[in-house]
Amino acid sequence: MQSLELLRMQLFYHSHIQNNTEMNRRKFFKITGGTILAAGGIFYLLSDKRNFIRSDVKDEPVSDITPRPDEHEILYLASLAPSGHNTQPWFVKYIEPYHWIIGNDKRKWLPAVDPSHRETILSIGAFMQNLEYAASHWGYVCRWNVIAATNEDENIAEVRLIKTGSVPGYDISRIKRRRTLRNGYFDAALRKADLAYLLADDLHFFYFPNTSKEYRWLNEQTIEANRIQAYRDDAQKELAEWIRFSSKDAQSYRDGLTTAGMEMEGMTGWVVRNFFRKSSALKNSFREKGIDRVKEQVSHSGGWIIITSNDNAVADLIETGKLMQRLFLKVRDKGIGLHPMTQILEESPATDPVNQSTGINGKIQFLLRTGYVKNYPDPVSLRRPVKWFLRV
Repeated sequence: MQSLELLRMQLFYHSHIQNNTEMNRRKFFKITGGTILAAGGIFYLLSDKRNFIRSDVKDEPVSDITPRPDEHEILYLASLAPSGHNTQPWFVKYIEPYHWIIGNDKRKWLPAVDPSHRETILSIGAFMQNLEYAASHWGYVCRWNVIAATNEDENIAEVRLIKTGSVPGYDISRIKRRRTLRNGYFDAALRKADLAYLLADDLHFFYFPNTSKEYRWLNEQTIEANRIQAYRDDAQKELAEWIRFSSKDAQSYRDGLTTAGMEMEGMTGWVVRNFFRKSSALKNSFREKGIDRVKEQVSHSGGWIIITSNDNAVADLIETGKLMQRLFLKVRDKGIGLHPMTQILEESPATDPVNQSTGINGKIQFLLRTGYVKNYPDPVSLRRPVKWFLRV
């Protein structure tokens, strides 16, 4: 049971320490060190002391369907695609070897922030891009057939993998090392040569450097949209359902937002893993801390990248999700980070204000905070085993 002194320690920490700097850590231990030793020494030994991360996953359960070894690897690599709250909203229906249906898992929907399931289809598009690249690595080409008519359809696309014999294919290390970065951005705008490499003059990409008025508007509106969403109880409850506050939950679910994925390290991560629960996310102090983090994040970057689509049909959203993933798999080459921040789109009844303020005519699907980063750690976000999303 948590002692009164440890509760006081937790309240002090979250009231007075906002940034996990060395100076703040020293201050924290100076003031609370006696409390930890006197009241929490035994608790600490038994506590959740470190983040559970992707590299901690050793053995994956064998599927009853037993896909062939290269099928298994292709599907796992596909699952490394990003998704809102890391819900991983896909499943794969196994028809026969190298013939599958990519499905839309309704249990992974986010109705509070994504009621039209637009973001779900974009995430499935990113999954499909990873699958296509992974199949290429093993010498296959994908033959796709989009079969969904709406974002709510269960069966999204049919795919057949056709052996071509051309190897080696795509470098899958890019898929394995892709990571969303929230912090540690420099304030330098992206160089022209790097923009040319990343965006390749694609008409669906728009970049706004941190010297532009559009950048300042996007920063301000992102903060405001996060404030609105943080105090919308249905959205905050939904967020709480997908936060894996403990390493035990992270290991059990293998999805959602972990303290490692949210870049909560050291004492910050320890406090959250050991003292926070779903109900904590509904407290005003938690909401305000989240808004403060957003303010800090948007104050440091090299700009924003916006990605558009021609329309909002299922096929358009899939292609835009694939386009976003192709960008995500290139940025590490240049030491550039990406941080999807879509709250403006989630909290506005239409994207018109963004279109008007940026001069963009297309259907806006992604807002990506970007910039050069101080370091590029390995990915930590968890993924469900193939067995968990493979069906017959």
